[in-house]
Amino acid sequence: MQKKLQLSVVSWMLIVALIVLLLAVRMFQQQLFYDPFIPFYHKTVADKQALPEYDGFRLFAHYFFRYALNTVLSLAILWIMFKDKAIIKLISVLYGVLFVILALLLYIVLQADVPSFKLIFYIRRFLMQPLPLLLFVPAFYYQKYLKQ
Repeated sequence: MQKKLQLSVVSWMLIVALIVLLLAVRMFQQQLFYDPFIPFYHKTVADKQALPEYDGFRLFAHYFFRYALNTVLSLAILWIMFKDKAIIKLISVLYGVLFVILALLLYIVLQADVPSFKLIFYIRRFLMQPLPLLLFVPAFYYQKYLKQ
């Protein structure tokens, strides 16, 4: 009989608390982070207007800070679920590589003569939201399931 991945009540409570923290990062994003693109994408038909003025260093520093915060919370969730150092090391490297690729891509698109507003929107979305967590949890759960 297959043994399922089981978590204690305390583990579930910690996971819920960490998810609430991820939601808090999203809820208070305008107070915590510099991002002139948030109101830009909320109020305009982006293809019809020019990009807002922005401080590039400050923008990328805040993207890094937000990405790092989401990464730490995501890694904590994954640690509680799987308690496997190899998984955490692998995911840490993946998060780092993903940030470098996305940040470089965003920088290139922002510097383009005719930037793609939708591409900027989606790259920002991956930098701002803990979307990789939604991929890693089922992937590593399935891997753990196959090993048991």
